[in-house]
Amino acid sequence: MSDGRNSVTIKADLRALNAAIDALGMNAQQAVRPAAQAAAQVLYDDVKANVNKIKKKSGNLANAIYQVYSKTNSGPGHATYHVSWNAKTAPHAGLVEYGHLQRYRYYKGADGQIRPMVRPGMDGTKRPGRRATQAQKDAYYVTLPQPVQVAARPFMRPAIDKFDKALKAAQEELSRRILYGNETPK
Repeated sequence: MSDGRNSVTIKADLRALNAAIDALGMNAQQAVRPAAQAAAQVLYDDVKANVNKIKKKSGNLANAIYQVYSKTNSGPGHATYHVSWNAKTAPHAGLVEYGHLQRYRYYKGADGQIRPMVRPGMDGTKRPGRRATQAQKDAYYVTLPQPVQVAARPFMRPAIDKFDKALKAAQEELSRRILYGNETPK
C-alpha cells in the first residue's frame, strides 16, 4: 500500500454505486408523468368541488370537467396535463366562469334544455347563427326590457389557489418514485 512517499492507494469497486445511481436516474425519468398527474389531480378535484357548489341546472358542467395528459406538450423529462371543461358538453361554461349579460327571456323545454324564447311569428324560420348581428338576434328572440348582468360563478379560477398544494403533491410523488420506483414503501 505504501510506495515510500507517504501515500495511500485505495481501490474501490463502485459498480454497485453506479448501478444505484443509474436506477435513481431511470426512476426519475419514469416519475415525471405520475408527478405531473398528482398535481393535475389536486387541481381537478378542486375544480370539481367548485362546480358542485354551483346550483345545478342540467349537470352538464359537472360532467364536462376533465383532466388529460397532453402528448404534444410533453416529452423526455417533462409532462403536461390539462384541466378544463369540454365545450361541447357544456358550451355555457365560460358564461358561468366569467359572468355574462342576459339579453333574452329563457324557458326550460320538455327535454330539460334551457333555451331562449322565440318571438311569435318566427317559429319555423331559421334561427340566427353565431355571427348574426345583434339586430338579427333581437328580431328573432324575445328580449328583456333591460339586459340583466348575470354574475360570474368561477369554478376554474379559484383552483389557482391550490397550486402550492398541487406542487407539493407533485414533489411528494416525484420523491417517492425516485427513491422507490413503482414499489410502495413499507
